[in-house]
Amino acid sequence: MGPFMSPFNNLLCMLLGISFTVWFTLLLVFIIVPAIFGLSFGIRRLYMKTLLKVFEWATVRMERGAKEKKHLLYKPYSLNSIIAKEPTSLEEELKEIRRNCSSRELDEFEMSDTFYFCRRGIESIVDDEVTKCFTAEELESWNLLTRSNNNFNHISTRLTVLWGLGVVIRYGFLLPLRHLLYVHMSVCVCRMKNFLSEKVHLMCYRICVRALTAIITYHHSENKPKNGGICVANHTSPIDVIILASDGCYAMVGQIHGGLMGLIQRSMVKACPHIWFERSEVKDRHLVAKRLSNHVKDKSKLPILIFPEGTCINNTSVMMFKKGSFEIGSTVYPVAIKYDPRFGEAFWNSSKFGMVNYLLRMMSSWAIVCSVWYLPPMSRQEGEDAMQFANRVKAAIARQGGLVDLLWDGGLKRGKVKDTFKEEQQKLYSKILVGTQEVRSRS
Repeated sequence: MGPFMSPFNNLLCMLLGISFTVWFTLLLVFIIVPAIFGLSFGIRRLYMKTLLKVFEWATVRMERGAKEKKHLLYKPYSLNSIIAKEPTSLEEELKEIRRNCSSRELDEFEMSDTFYFCRRGIESIVDDEVTKCFTAEELESWNLLTRSNNNFNHISTRLTVLWGLGVVIRYGFLLPLRHLLYVHMSVCVCRMKNFLSEKVHLMCYRICVRALTAIITYHHSENKPKNGGICVANHTSPIDVIILASDGCYAMVGQIHGGLMGLIQRSMVKACPHIWFERSEVKDRHLVAKRLSNHVKDKSKLPILIFPEGTCINNTSVMMFKKGSFEIGSTVYPVAIKYDPRFGEAFWNSSKFGMVNYLLRMMSSWAIVCSVWYLPPMSRQEGEDAMQFANRVKAAIARQGGLVDLLWDGGLKRGKVKDTFKEEQQKLYSKILVGTQEVRSRS
């Protein structure tokens, strides 16, 4: 047995050595070297185009199969209103209700007025602009991911086989490969960051980008943030940082996290003076504002990257920007980020998924495809307060990214509506009643 096993062991060792050499060569040629020099062989874009053709075929086959079997396909939830609404004022609607109820004019309270508030309340529950901004966007076509629609893969045998093949590719090949690149390679590179130059900083994030099979298109690079400035962007996912940092170096500002995210934050702060803070501590907030001000005064320091929404939105809208970032008086560099949900949902619903679960979903998706627009720098105008400046920047980002510009605070994701909003409606209603009564008295 021994003489026969020795050649077998030698052959096995030789094959393993050859496999390792081939793997390392491919990794060096197609991942590490392009990441260092910011090059691309077009493999990811070819991969994206191939996926689109497969998606189109699957959608056509799905629709034909559903038509043959007379199945009703699930219609995706749309950001457009579920309830048809006409832009009318409170006073006009109250007059219409009273006219239908054969009631009096707007001079005093009527029980029929409650119909308006009940209807608006039900509409807000059914078609809430805030809640649906935190729900993953549904697609009209099927992207071969079970999380988009579980019923699509049962339309035909070929679709089911294609879906099964996709599961094998995503979990058997893409997931292990991305895990190897993202965890092992990024950790190794981040440890070297203290001793290497800005090119290594960029290489680290570019490797992470490739680990997620991210295809990013940058527009108007001449407007990229400069040292001593503040870069503000809409916030969809923790990988927003990787998307932007793979094209330039930033000092990060954000909330202290625990778990895996906290480990990453502690590693990052060793290589660059990032600013992490605890939102629940008011004293820490003042300290953050002071550190931000000191940072932007030093033109040799990296631009600060801030997400003023304070929470992740589902990439269909931009919600209220917190004014703290706009009170410092520095030049602001707006950036708009728009993801393509057909290849994978980038939105992080932190109230539903933990960081590890979220990264697992990202690595098991087909790809992360997005566009980044660098907008011209903006400064606070004379007579403009911080909130007005923040809204102007937010409107520019929403317009460029094709996003809905909302005034709602993203904090409503976990908090209750402020009493002031209810009081505004009460004051408006009472003002209409009093004003109408005064007009009738004069007449």
